[in-house]
Amino acid sequence: MLTRIRIQRLGVIEDAELELSPGLNVITGETGAGKTMVVSGLGLLFGARADAGMVRAGAASAVVEGEVDVPEAHPAAARVEAAGGETQDGLILVRTVSAEGRSRAHVGGRAAPVGVLSEVGQHLMAVHGQADQWRLRAPDQHRVLLDAFGGAAVHSARDAYATAHRDWHAAREELVRLSSLGAERTLRVNLLRAALEEIEAIDPQEGEEDDLRAEEQRLAHADGLRQAAETAHTALTGGDDTVEEIRPVTELLATASQTLGPVAEHDPALAGLRQRLDELGYLAADLATELAAYSSDIEVDPARLAGVQERRSVLTGLLRRYGESSAAVLAWAREAAGEVAELDGADDRIAALTQDETRLREAVVAAGAELTRVRQAAAADLGRKVEAELAHLAMGSARLEVSVTQRPDEQGLELADGQRVRAWAHGLDEVEIMLAANAGAQPRTVTKAASGGELSRVMLALEVVSAQGDVPTYVFDEVDAGVGGAAALDLGARLALLARTAQVVVVTHLGQVAAFADRHHVVHKSSDGVITASDVSTVDGADRVAEIARMLGGVTDSAAALEHARELVEEHAPQRLGR
Repeated sequence: MLTRIRIQRLGVIEDAELELSPGLNVITGETGAGKTMVVSGLGLLFGARADAGMVRAGAASAVVEGEVDVPEAHPAAARVEAAGGETQDGLILVRTVSAEGRSRAHVGGRAAPVGVLSEVGQHLMAVHGQADQWRLRAPDQHRVLLDAFGGAAVHSARDAYATAHRDWHAAREELVRLSSLGAERTLRVNLLRAALEEIEAIDPQEGEEDDLRAEEQRLAHADGLRQAAETAHTALTGGDDTVEEIRPVTELLATASQTLGPVAEHDPALAGLRQRLDELGYLAADLATELAAYSSDIEVDPARLAGVQERRSVLTGLLRRYGESSAAVLAWAREAAGEVAELDGADDRIAALTQDETRLREAVVAAGAELTRVRQAAAADLGRKVEAELAHLAMGSARLEVSVTQRPDEQGLELADGQRVRAWAHGLDEVEIMLAANAGAQPRTVTKAASGGELSRVMLALEVVSAQGDVPTYVFDEVDAGVGGAAALDLGARLALLARTAQVVVVTHLGQVAAFADRHHVVHKSSDGVITASDVSTVDGADRVAEIARMLGGVTDSAAALEHARELVEEHAPQRLGR
């Protein structure tokens, strides 16, 4: 829940802080004192559009800061943490609006786009009052509210429909894809087969291009390679034409070892050096043998060289068309073969998919009809219960209907009766809450049929009837517009009823409503003749009784008014404490 809100330099409010409690929080004050600025501040805190005109005259900026107590697993906490904020010690939200209209937001101690505040607010608060802040302005929300009210029956039917619709949609997309190929499929198969035949004829081996490159280098330089190997061999072991003064390496190493032999036994260090000389001799002899073998293996073969070069040329053309390496060409060939097999079997696949699509479409029709049935039952129940609530909210002649209809669509899903309708992922239905505010009036969509105060009362009735705990805090402004007398007590009782399962904040000018409050805040206005400023205080005891007396009769020094106010507070205390 929202535990604290601080508002600075917003409208007439210079600096005010409210500590909010669980249950019902009321905000009262004289006309023009700035009560609605508290609601505006809450709206800003949860992502409402900012206006430079909201900044107090002469101030550089307005700031609204709120502290929310949320459990770790709450969706709002998850969204804040995804934005880099922290929620372990309470969620802190801050919104700043400059006098130039620029807006900044901080969530959980981190700067974030203002849109994040709105996303967090969806999980924390519902503000009812001004039309542009009203949840049911979005048509989809009518359906969301009805589905939430319908409970397990609607949820089960909706899940069954969603599964059927997903499977049908996938089958239909695949069928359209395969059917649309047509002549393109034949052309594609011919192209792929020609490519596969070319690759098969050349028969590249993985890594072959590297082996051919190395072989071409060896064949192209065969004379030089053999001559170098023979020269090196001669240097190591000598040869028939070796100059007498030039002794081979192996002979020199043997002479050195023999020279050290007679004396090496007298010094271990010299013995070690002689051992290394012997090892060099062995290594030189082995190396000479390998050089001889290498030079004898080197062939000058112009025919083989031409063959290698021709093979490299063929492979290069293949790699240029199908891949950067022989391995890539072979991988492409495997994929192409699979595609050919799929395209060759497309006719059979189309036939099977046609049968599947028909079966799945029938499943969607059946699941959609069932979902419509349970929604219509829930809609009738919701309408009856909301009308009963409205009778307690000075709207006894109002009629509320929850319309569940299908949208005709010539390209849509064909129902059992032959009618074609639009099929959404959430069902076949369009849901709209309709209201006739007065007797004899025709029901219209609720956002057009009700005034601001009536809208708030309709939303209060909807929240009381369908409260699912989807948001922990509800804010009502203008909910008591046009209400008085006994109806005001009914309105207070309904707000208190909703406050048993959620935190409720209400701006009211009715003492009868304020009497139900768990915590009572008063907005005070003061002026020095030049500047008007407001602040907020929490009242209790005698101060609260005096404020309710003022609201009831405009006076606070009348014994009768004070006694009436005290009776109201005492009479409705059990409802407040009964949570």
